[in-house]
This record gives sequence, structure tokens and C-alpha cells, in this order.
Amino acid sequence: MPAWLIPALKAVLPHVGSIVSATTPVFTKKKTDVAANQLLLLQQQITELQAATSANDSHIKELAAQIENTVAALEKGASISDAMHKRLLMLAGVATALSLISLGIALFILVAR
Repeated sequence: MPAWLIPALKAVLPHVGSIVSATTPVFTKKKTDVAANQLLLLQQQITELQAATSANDSHIKELAAQIENTVAALEKGASISDAMHKRLLMLAGVATALSLISLGIALFILVAR
């Protein structure tokens, strides 16, 4: 067993109960023995679904705004990176040209002696 697994399990196990309780359904469950309150139960379930839908709607809008900000930041970073790449490419070209000129001068001096 990997050495990191035991501390990870010790850290997670105390929280398993809260994780399970958070993932259990929050909607009202149908009771089979209550036939008279069927309409009331149905209305309660519809109300719960409408509340969950409106909560999901607000979460989706918030997530969309966060994604929009993230995409804008990524586009800005990409444009900055592109400008730096062009600048470095130009500097590399200038450095290559200068080195070729220096090599040519060195060869000329070597041959001219």
C-alpha cells in the first residue's frame, strides 16, 4: 500500500458522513401510505423543483460570468505572449545576423593574414 494513502484516508474519513448527507436527495419523497395528501405532496414537490431550478439558474449565470472572465484573461495573456514571441523571434534573427557577420569578419581576417 502506498505511504501517502494512509494519511489521505485519515484526513478524508472524518468527513465521509457530511459528504454522504450532502449528496442525499433533498426533495420530498413519496409515501405510499398517504393517498389523501397526494395533491399536497405533488404541489410540494413542484415547489421544491421550482426552487431548485431557480437556484440552478443563478448558479449557471454566475458560472457563465466566471467563464467569460477567464476566457477574457486567457485571450489577453495569449496576445501578450504572442507579442513577446514576435519580439524574441526578431531578437533571435538579429542575433543570428550579427553572429554571421562576426563569423564572416573572423574568416576574412583569418584568410587575409
